Amino acid sequence: MKLDLYFGRRFLRALLIVLVLFGGLILMVESLDQLRDLADLGIGSAAILHMALLRVPRTLYDILPIIVMIATLVLFLGLARSSELVVARASGRSALRSLLPPVIVAFLFGALSVAVFNPIAATTERSYERQMTLLSRAEAQVFSVSDEGLWLREGTQNGQMVIRASRSNLDGSQLQDVSFIGFVPNGPPLYRIEAQTAVIEDGQWVLSQAKRWPLEGAVNPEAAATFHDRLTLSTSLTPDEIRDRFGAPDAVPFWELTSYIDRLEVAGFSARSYRMWLQSELALPFSFIAMALIAAGFTMRHTRLGNTSSRVVTAIILAFGFYFLRSFAIVLGQNGLLPIALAAWAPPLAVILATLALLLHLEDG
Repeated sequence: MKLDLYFGRRFLRALLIVLVLFGGLILMVESLDQLRDLADLGIGSAAILHMALLRVPRTLYDILPIIVMIATLVLFLGLARSSELVVARASGRSALRSLLPPVIVAFLFGALSVAVFNPIAATTERSYERQMTLLSRAEAQVFSVSDEGLWLREGTQNGQMVIRASRSNLDGSQLQDVSFIGFVPNGPPLYRIEAQTAVIEDGQWVLSQAKRWPLEGAVNPEAAATFHDRLTLSTSLTPDEIRDRFGAPDAVPFWELTSYIDRLEVAGFSARSYRMWLQSELALPFSFIAMALIAAGFTMRHTRLGNTSSRVVTAIILAFGFYFLRSFAIVLGQNGLLPIALAAWAPPLAVILATLALLLHLEDG
């Protein structure tokens, strides 16, 4: 038990060191990117650092499997160089027994990442987008889904418009039972429009069966209301932007995914990409285990046996191969080319079984 705790602490320490090093590196890169993007806007260094810090959690979260792999390499190369693995084997402990503590730590770290780090990354990413919109004075476009339907807000220098729709078709190209409320910049509402359907065509909202109420300066808006079989409103939105925004599941915290999926389906959107993301997040701890096993499979032998550098390179190549395979499977699942469960769970489980077979062959075979 003491040896298990020792190996577990060593792996946790290696994991934290690699995590801090990558966090610092990402912060440097993001600071340079923000400095390049915001330099022309006269933004101070404090604001640039703040924007870079908001970007770090999301970038770091995306490469956590690689961090686990590198931490495993650091652990077992250190244990092999100090002959501690040789001593553990001489005491009757098998290779798989020595590997169990790092695997448990990797699984727990994965569960903690999904439960805690994922919401932090999603929240900071949304904050970054809002701050970037304010700093760059770009057009504000906000999308959300609630129990009442889906909401959109777009803003320009000429004013803002809030849009609510009860339903949408699957790709978001047509909204149904739509309400539009237009506002002057930092002022009261100008008009309200209710329409049966709304479609974006050539930079315009094309509304059918619409009723328009003038709100500015009208004593009785209902008496001044007008009916239109077809009514157009200028817009800066595109159907692709609507689809892309509602198809970005990584912007939703893990604990809100289930309710968000329900609201999307009630609103008429396809929630397949969100379901795929939910399953891939649930499988993330097993992806961490797969990364740890890949690294351990090539670094548990003593360094005096030679070929250490080639084995490390092989482990890194295989780990990156698994990383891209997992990402590719997620894309196939989101596009409906693979069943969601197969796309999320097959890559990590297959790699775990393959690496266990390799370890049994090399160490105990």
